[in-house]
Amino acid sequence: MMSKTIFITGASKGFGRIWATAALERGDNVIATARRVEDLNDLKQQFGSSVLAIQLDVRNKAAGAGALRKSLEHFGSLDVVINNAGYGLFGAIEENSEEEVRAQMETNFFGALWITQAAIPIMRKQRHGHIIQVSSIGGVIALPVLGIYHASKWAMEGFSESLSKEVAEFGIKITLVEPGGYATDWGGSSSFKSKPVEGYEQTKEFVFTLLQNSAADPQATGQAILKVIDAENPPLRIFLGDMLPLIKPQYLERLQTWENWSAVSVSAQ
Repeated sequence: MMSKTIFITGASKGFGRIWATAALERGDNVIATARRVEDLNDLKQQFGSSVLAIQLDVRNKAAGAGALRKSLEHFGSLDVVINNAGYGLFGAIEENSEEEVRAQMETNFFGALWITQAAIPIMRKQRHGHIIQVSSIGGVIALPVLGIYHASKWAMEGFSESLSKEVAEFGIKITLVEPGGYATDWGGSSSFKSKPVEGYEQTKEFVFTLLQNSAADPQATGQAILKVIDAENPPLRIFLGDMLPLIKPQYLERLQTWENWSAVSVSAQ
């Protein structure tokens, strides 16, 4: 199999670092981006010219487009883009400030959108490419205390599904990767907590306990993401982790609710 050139945002830690390392170990070229480029020094030392390290804040649309142009100039092609940069915002909807909400959307949603928009013309000209959006199990279901985080991921899910239908004729594939709970920095140093309002303590305790008890080993995702990258016909959506037992009942409940209210729905046409 020929080596690929893979652009990864948020490559300094978590999934981004694990996936960058997995790709480099098998001989791919990786453009690793991070808000602090010095956090990528060890990757450069270990893998040398196979790594192009770029300082990037994905909220900066022009910088993102510039990073992709630099990547193309450096390696000559762009096979895969992985929009991984993001963080979790914890807080009840009542607690979330306007500043916090806008910051969450700027990174998780707009950051991925800007990189995607800049990658499409490159891949369209090549007539091939694969854009992998790191969504979440929280992109298909919602928990309390993570409402704005969910909103950012549901927004990503929506534009990416639409995008997949727009670019298929150009040979561009879109995949939404939906990880479950993993022991990354997402719930720790890469998260932010809103100022608490009295009354939500019990709900928060339930959610935090649930997340702690479902924290799987993120190292296990490295080979899985390579299989997605290498697939001739990759899926539009794929879970990371054993999520079907959690998801199936919730989707069956949705279908049942629609069935139960079908008469009212039809009466409105």
